[in-house]
Amino acid sequence: MGDVRAGMLLVATPGLLDPNFADTVVLLLDVDADGALGVVINRPSAVPVSEVLDPWAESCAEPEVLFRGGPVSPEGALAVALLRDADAAPVGFREIDGAGGRIGLLDLDTPVELVADTLAELRIFAGYAGWGAAQLAAEIEEGSWYVVQGELPDAFGEDPSQLKREVLRRQPGDLAWLSTRPLDPGLN
Repeated sequence: MGDVRAGMLLVATPGLLDPNFADTVVLLLDVDADGALGVVINRPSAVPVSEVLDPWAESCAEPEVLFRGGPVSPEGALAVALLRDADAAPVGFREIDGAGGRIGLLDLDTPVELVADTLAELRIFAGYAGWGAAQLAAEIEEGSWYVVQGELPDAFGEDPSQLKREVLRRQPGDLAWLSTRPLDPGLN
């Protein structure tokens, strides 16, 4: 997976029919020889963060709900944070390699008052997506994913329903055309 690295996005292709990932955008958090880990960033749930992790609710980006991060460990929570200043990383923050220093994982056991002033954005995910060694490379090879560069605001947008279209639209060449593809092209 030479060109696939943390901080990049996986955008589901129309051929990816697995209900866990159809029409998703995944932010890769970690990629190495043992596999890859990421979170689906465009699937909000109906569960307000205040019902599950109340101290963090005020720090979360709109909509202030848990996001369904993936099918692995859906009872657990991961927090992705965007710092105001890359040079002021708080305790409990681990930068996502290759993502510019401002975006990373935040340990939810860290007291909110120690980090709240350092956060520009925060999003909490229930579960995550994981791939074993060579599994993601095989899925990319078979055409299940477009691999594109992520941008800092991608994980924190107010309207996640438009994220896939926005990410594709900013790509060069043929990928930009796919942003206008209807869900069911047979209806055209």
